Amino acid sequence: MIQSTRLLSATAVASVCAALALGGLAGCKRVPKDQKPADDTSKQAGDQKAAGSEAPPAGEQPAPAADDKAGGKIKVGLVFDVGGLGDKSFNDAANRGLMRAKDELGVTVNYIEPGDGSDRESALRQRAAKKDDIVIGVGFIFSDDITNLAKEFPDTKFACIDYNLPEGMDKPPPNLVGLRFREQEGSFLVGAIAGRVTKSKKLGFVGGMKIPLIRKFEAGYEAGVKQVCPDCKIFSGYAGTEPKAFADPAKGKELAIAQYGRGADIIYHASGKTGDGVFDAAKGQKKMAIGVDSDQFHVAPCCVLTSMLKKVDVAVFDTIKATQEGKFEGGVKEFGLAEDGVGFVYDDNNKDRIPKEVVDEVNGLAKKIVDGSIKVPTE
Repeated sequence: MIQSTRLLSATAVASVCAALALGGLAGCKRVPKDQKPADDTSKQAGDQKAAGSEAPPAGEQPAPAADDKAGGKIKVGLVFDVGGLGDKSFNDAANRGLMRAKDELGVTVNYIEPGDGSDRESALRQRAAKKDDIVIGVGFIFSDDITNLAKEFPDTKFACIDYNLPEGMDKPPPNLVGLRFREQEGSFLVGAIAGRVTKSKKLGFVGGMKIPLIRKFEAGYEAGVKQVCPDCKIFSGYAGTEPKAFADPAKGKELAIAQYGRGADIIYHASGKTGDGVFDAAKGQKKMAIGVDSDQFHVAPCCVLTSMLKKVDVAVFDTIKATQEGKFEGGVKEFGLAEDGVGFVYDDNNKDRIPKEVVDEVNGLAKKIVDGSIKVPTE
């Protein structure tokens, strides 16, 4: 069963949609005012578009599917980050893991797309109160709220992508697992690719919200460029200092046009939906861009050199699977090159843009990162 909820405000009242059953698969379909684009990264995880319903009015519940919790299958609640579904990046990666768990494990899935920052805590609380077996927050900004809720709901398991341990704590509650990534390692590799492929020796970086997490992407990228091209110049810009900086394509386009205008021929973005503007600028300027989190080739087939893969989908799926199997463990888990948690795209879509010898060199650098010969900076 899949249920999705879009919270327009903390007090919004939305409509109900009944569950549909077809061939053993239950679901309900939402028809929002602004239809969300499909996830174009289907070649990684198949066609996994989720359908759902708006939040039910108080006192009403969606009609349960006949096979709800059948055979001991667990219920999973997930709350998306800024930008929501259709960002073709971070949130869509989490959704692939969620849909894979539904398809392969038979779990019941409920997701919520918060409308603004004030909705996040209430969205997490809603799923915990519904007695989901595990509630997942997608993004660092959930860290404080999910930590507090894990204490309030000790019988519910929680997981947080890009978890940031709250100040004054040395570990999360035992029913909470923080899922982190060494984004700097994957960013180092795409930086090395950019440093080898650039013709102008001028490169760019566009970040979303200016925070230490996104600085890891930037620092790794810069180090990778300098590893292979010491005299390359790198321009950098951020969309803002608030969460909405991850959902501002207009600002992303403005920053990218400025960097292309200064001579950059490749720009790497780590900015969520703001990156759509970077790709628009790449199209208009006939330059190259590097995607992030998911394979973003299909966002701009003309202009994507490669993408830095942050395998949020794998982390989400594995966490759900561990919960279903009774193997959930709280704490903080980290995924980097050694754990196959980050990487880069090289396939039929972009092999004509990256020489094979460059790929071989970059794979060699990856091995040095794993064995500790290369230390990638985080700031």
